[in-house]
Amino acid sequence: MRRRLSKLAMLGLALAPVTALAKDKLPPDAFSVSMPMPPAPPPANGSIFQGSYVALTSGGRAGAVGDIVTIQLVERTAATKSNAAGTQRDGDIGLTPPTTGPLSLFNPSDIAMGGSQAFKGKGDASQSNALSGEVSVTIAAVYPNGTMFVRGEKLLTLNRGDERVQISGIIRAIDISPENRILSTRVADAKIRYVGKGEIARASQQGWLQRFFSIISPF
Repeated sequence: MRRRLSKLAMLGLALAPVTALAKDKLPPDAFSVSMPMPPAPPPANGSIFQGSYVALTSGGRAGAVGDIVTIQLVERTAATKSNAAGTQRDGDIGLTPPTTGPLSLFNPSDIAMGGSQAFKGKGDASQSNALSGEVSVTIAAVYPNGTMFVRGEKLLTLNRGDERVQISGIIRAIDISPENRILSTRVADAKIRYVGKGEIARASQQGWLQRFFSIISPF
């Protein structure tokens, strides 16, 4: 019996890392800091403007791999949708039998018919999201057309859990302010993740057994 329990415990320890990796599919260096590359030696061409020359119009703006850019999160989205439909249909028919003859046996109510039909439907849906704050990222790559790929994250460790803000995307040098700030709405192919873990995050989620019954429930 003890040998069987030990085997089950070893199997659980072996599957634990696999489960943890399957839960987060992102590689560990998806938002890692990009360090600057060592500068190349300037060519000895006799010119006063060497390879390390920076134009006066650029100032102190970030533009090389490893430089820091602060992204201001100003994300705000809202969507609403509503529709309504209604139909109504009424019909009546009635015949008055003659007072004499063989048809006088029928009453007017015996050959009178009527019907009505009505339908009314309505649907509404709305969704809104907002995210504000600032995250400083580093330039990971500079492309020939002047755009730059940036990525970074901010980790907040609180007494009740951890909060992590991750962002990556492509920016233009012209959109960077003299203070090396840029709005998140100016980031192309932006990937913004705001995740948390801890007892606060666990309290806002369903338990695994409740999620199981929610999946198989037909209602």
